[in-house]
Amino acid sequence: MTERLSPRAILEKLVSFPTVSSDTNLPLIDWVESYLTSHGIESYRHPHETDPAKAGLFAHVGPNVEGAVVLSGHTDVVPVEGQPWSTDPFEVVEKDGKLFGRGTCDMKGFDALAIWAMVEGRYAGLKRPLQIALSYDEEIGCTGAAPLIESMNKVLPKGRATIVGEPSMMGAVTGHKGGQGFDVHVRGFEVHSSLMHTGVNAIMYGAKLIEWANEMNAENRAKAPGEIAATFEPPWTTVHVGMIEGGTAHNITALDCRFGLDFRIVPDESRDEWIARFKAKVAEVEAEMQAVVPESFIELGEKFYVPGLLPEETGEAEALVRRLTGDNASRVVSYGTEGGHFQDGGYSTVICGPGDIAQAHQPDEFLSVAQFQSGEKFMRDLLAELAG
Repeated sequence: MTERLSPRAILEKLVSFPTVSSDTNLPLIDWVESYLTSHGIESYRHPHETDPAKAGLFAHVGPNVEGAVVLSGHTDVVPVEGQPWSTDPFEVVEKDGKLFGRGTCDMKGFDALAIWAMVEGRYAGLKRPLQIALSYDEEIGCTGAAPLIESMNKVLPKGRATIVGEPSMMGAVTGHKGGQGFDVHVRGFEVHSSLMHTGVNAIMYGAKLIEWANEMNAENRAKAPGEIAATFEPPWTTVHVGMIEGGTAHNITALDCRFGLDFRIVPDESRDEWIARFKAKVAEVEAEMQAVVPESFIELGEKFYVPGLLPEETGEAEALVRRLTGDNASRVVSYGTEGGHFQDGGYSTVICGPGDIAQAHQPDEFLSVAQFQSGEKFMRDLLAELAG
């Protein structure tokens, strides 16, 4: 009989693949596909639309009917370069009740448990199906989730409740902010700075957009939050610029200025309205530039979009997690996950996974053994429920 690996053995295998978002995840996908196939589980790949070095994977066990519980995880991790690791980041090392390694917490710990549950479910006589969805490029804006979900819905019976296994200390998280990112390119016109009134300084005009972000943050902070927004920290939509580059010399008006501008939008506010407000400001600043030099311009590129996750009034996924964990606390988070994409796709969705989000992306990232064991118990209880 084909070996049924333990959750720990699967975790060690997953962490051994250095699936940094900038690199391929195919060796990991190959291994998962092969392991599931060895247990008679047919899996399906969703290739990246433009990068042949990446793919997602999904599979189904149990009766071939709609209504599955979906276990959602991402396969990519953040880089380790420049971080002072005391262990090999791509090897699981246990010390002091902790499992160290890149991705142990975010979120290969959950992925390992989900893969284990799929194989165990294959032999458990499930009455309700179980599905797994493993994505790529979550760490660079959750860009792999929406096309993966679309592919799933074309191939598998439609699932009904999704558990996104981001680290939540095995508590139910029912809402998060949405995210919208833009790459901004301001194209000016170079002249000597002594004649700056005849040129267009891309940095100085770009600064007007950055100052608009400051103004929006101050405005949002000052207003009374809505009922849903009030549950978040901070309880308002934020606008952020974290990197900027441009210019040639101190005495030349800058030809180019590039920066990223990102929104984290509370889920009871409209993404479309925020985009419209930003584009209106861009058009205003661009008009000022073109009044000096008509050839100057501002170009926007959409970097990412992460839908917010709204708390559900009678959420099946939330009820399932609370039933299995006994957790009754109310939680929302300000970071984004792939949960918003699943909710937009018609799934009841909740976030619940092992580990503390404070460990995500850190040097010496770890998942406590106790949390991993709690995750395993959760999966055993889930399988028992699906078996009826």
